[in-house]
Amino acid sequence: MKKYILSFFVLLFAMPAFACTSVIISGKMSASGRPVMYKHRDTRKLDNFIGRYTGEKYTFIGLVNSETEGCEVWMGTNNVGFSIMNTATYDLKDDDVPASQMDREGNLMYLALGKCESIKDFETLLDTLSRPMGVEANFGVIDAHGGAAYYEVNNHKWVKFDVNDNKVAPLGYLVVTNFTQTGRPQDRKGVDRYDKGYEIMKSVVPGKKDLFCDHAFLLNRFSREGKPILRSITSSAIAIEGVADGGDPTKSVMWTICGYPTATPCIPLMVLDVDFIPYYLRAGDDNHSVICDIAMNFKSQDKDLSKVCRDLEKFIDKGFSKIYNDWVSQKITDSQFKVSYNSLLSKLFEKYEEKLAKIY
Repeated sequence: MKKYILSFFVLLFAMPAFACTSVIISGKMSASGRPVMYKHRDTRKLDNFIGRYTGEKYTFIGLVNSETEGCEVWMGTNNVGFSIMNTATYDLKDDDVPASQMDREGNLMYLALGKCESIKDFETLLDTLSRPMGVEANFGVIDAHGGAAYYEVNNHKWVKFDVNDNKVAPLGYLVVTNFTQTGRPQDRKGVDRYDKGYEIMKSVVPGKKDLFCDHAFLLNRFSREGKPILRSITSSAIAIEGVADGGDPTKSVMWTICGYPTATPCIPLMVLDVDFIPYYLRAGDDNHSVICDIAMNFKSQDKDLSKVCRDLEKFIDKGFSKIYNDWVSQKITDSQFKVSYNSLLSKLFEKYEEKLAKIY
């Protein structure tokens, strides 16, 4: 028995510490013209919360590790429509920079959300950061100007893959996991999840609404339907729906699963002029979020709440779509939207608790 336990822990710590699955979808592929970016986050740091911050220029919200000490975000969006995420890579580092100076991807994304409006701004940031940058990653970015791209970045250089470029992304999207196109083939990680991602995306038909690749499609098909994408080290999943080229950046929505995906409902978050992050998603006194702790508890008991979550999401999708579309079409005012939105976020968690109480 001891031999098997030891083997398990050897396997666990031999796994990459960060091993995420991601997708960026160009606005040209969707019926709405809005780009979408998605990240299924795998990490040993399973306790997460959502924070709101004011950077050098812009306000932003993002996913944060509960044990973070400093300025880190692991996916987020700001009030001018710039959104960013990352996946770790293990095939790009080509120097002897020590491990103590690496793993600064979260710091870079925090900085970018606070000062970037566009992918051009992000490229300028990459060009001007001091070397070594302390990163080895794919960074995914969308903006409110039609920009959508991945960047393969190591300590000294970067390469761009434009999702709007038909030669780069002929299907209008790219799936990225834990390897790069320019790195060492022998050091690739996450190839099985990469292949599975493209298999899932084959069912999407550009512009066809019944097969439209929105947040629900991504979060359910990628994050909740099992191996190889959903794993014990999965901590969260987020899909950001941006705005069409030239659209109002405040209309971007960060659909957020803050916790294990089969035990946590998806919640629409926005960067408005008022902080609307609900209490159950933000950091409490112990720096944990209530909803993530609930999900961790049910995960530890091997209980699947997928049906509960999907039932709740039908409620939230219907309610949010109504007030969001009325707001965008100016049938309701900004203040009316905010009141309805805040009420909806409160009702969601009340219904979640009610369902859990009935079942367990």
